[in-house]
Amino acid sequence: MTPKAFVYTEVQISVPFEKAPWQARNPILKKQQGLIAKTWLSGLHTNTIGGVDAFDTVENAKAFAVDVFPETARKLNAAFYTRVFDASLTKEASRDMQSPFYV
Repeated sequence: MTPKAFVYTEVQISVPFEKAPWQARNPILKKQQGLIAKTWLSGLHTNTIGGVDAFDTVENAKAFAVDVFPETARKLNAAFYTRVFDASLTKEASRDMQSPFYV
């Protein structure tokens, strides 16, 4: 499925990824409405935790970024950063770079 939006997330905590709660989060994220795929990220030299999430619609991406993700960060007692990107605008450029989302 070709994504219509991407969400970038980052939680401002310093935890080595192997100690991060990703194993508990994956089953929850798999139930997130419209989520196509997630790529986990771990900040180099900072151990911040985040990811790039692909969504089926901009609306589902916004709902995650505005309603769901801030609550996750609150439970971790951490500041967060998130951005929603419209995937349709960058489709041609992404294909030219062999993005696996636009094959």
